[in-house]
Amino acid sequence: MRSAYSVDTVRTAERELMARLPEGALMQRAAAGLAAACADLLGRVYGSRVVLLVGSGDNGGDALYAGARLARRGAGVTAVLLAPERAHAGGLAALRRAGGRVVSAGGAEAAGRGAQGVEELVERADLVVDGIVGIGGKGGLRPDAVPLAAAAERSRGAVVAVDLPSGVDADTGEVRGVAVRADLTVTFGTHKPGLLIDPAREYAGSVRLVDIGLELPAEPELEALQHADVARLLPVPRAESDKYRRGVVGIAAGSARYPGAAVLAVAGALRGGAGAVRYVGPAGEAVLTRFPETLVSDQGPKHAGRVQAWVVGPGAGDDAATVGEVLAADVPVLVDADGLRLAEAGVVRARRAPTLMTPHAGEAAALLGVDRAEVEGGRLAAARELAGRYGATVLLKGSTTLVADSGGGAVRVNPTGTSWLATAGSGDVLSGLAGSLLAAGLSAVDAGSVGAYVHGLAGRLAADGAPVGAHDVAEAVPGAWRNVLG
Repeated sequence: MRSAYSVDTVRTAERELMARLPEGALMQRAAAGLAAACADLLGRVYGSRVVLLVGSGDNGGDALYAGARLARRGAGVTAVLLAPERAHAGGLAALRRAGGRVVSAGGAEAAGRGAQGVEELVERADLVVDGIVGIGGKGGLRPDAVPLAAAAERSRGAVVAVDLPSGVDADTGEVRGVAVRADLTVTFGTHKPGLLIDPAREYAGSVRLVDIGLELPAEPELEALQHADVARLLPVPRAESDKYRRGVVGIAAGSARYPGAAVLAVAGALRGGAGAVRYVGPAGEAVLTRFPETLVSDQGPKHAGRVQAWVVGPGAGDDAATVGEVLAADVPVLVDADGLRLAEAGVVRARRAPTLMTPHAGEAAALLGVDRAEVEGGRLAAARELAGRYGATVLLKGSTTLVADSGGGAVRVNPTGTSWLATAGSGDVLSGLAGSLLAAGLSAVDAGSVGAYVHGLAGRLAADGAPVGAHDVAEAVPGAWRNVLG
């Protein structure tokens, strides 16, 4: 499990550790890890040109000490100070002793051409180290740092962010203004939520975690499942299992206008671990033509037979009666697509059995009464607010899919998504898959996060770098499942 902790938690852990260590030891640990990552990225350190963008905080100190280590190995290191009078004194002294140069971001020291000279210095570097702002930064870069960030993006060399790209919010993943775009982020002690959530994740590049000895609480702010975690949760039939013991999932989906949504939801459900799939709705003929093993009924959810979980909403149009009937059932229910619009918040809150809601950003925005851009810019806050408002588990689909529970606790972020999944019907497959996992006995949080993980991996396998359809994703689910169990 990959975990991420809030800024306050990290700072508390750092203070507790620093109280037990000699002065400066923690920064030296961070700088050693940063320098090692930079050296790996450079390949050849001797003779390389390294530029440090140094702010006034500890991130600037980390960059300076790491720069000193690279300078001692023969790199030509120049530190560009945004606030010379507040730069880390010990780090500056170490860099100068190692033969590094120091210039002011706004001064004339850089090639005698002032700010333009500094930007040229950055653009010509083999490696740019972003130590402008630490994890406490809010609201994007200050105006004096913006030209340096732009120069770093134009640079022919790689950009390495210290702990977090400057200008992104460590706790929320929001980017409010200009931020540094890194090729690699070297983070210390633990991941920060912003490194795992878009839009900030896009700015972080690859992430390398350096262990500096922090002692952190058992429950993180954010967690991301890995293969081993998913393998432990995937339902595997036992010797005595039959189709009913493995769970039966009901699919109430589709309409005369959208029969394909029913077919795709059933496709996902058949591959999700439950022993049988019951379909209820007007697309029974289309479902049976494609999947004759499905148990089809046209008598409505109440008369479909026993199920351990329901999926309702994909392609349902305006069939509020079916949505209400499913929500009245005393089994776990996954609500998606049209079902989200038709489900009354009070009815969902009053349910005793678990509810899993699976909106994309536009649907979440409609439920919250805000603009879509607000959801996309603050995904973590939106997922939590929806979960609390509906008393449900919320799977917020998107570039980084989040799963938040109404009871609080760590929010899960899915690491396997791919942009190729942005295709019509892909969400219907996910609904069926996650609903099947619910029927197989997984909790709403586990069903949502495991379903998203396998679905994302199936999307990668199906696409393999080329356009993909939702049916291709469904057919790739068994391969993804085998990959996880591997």
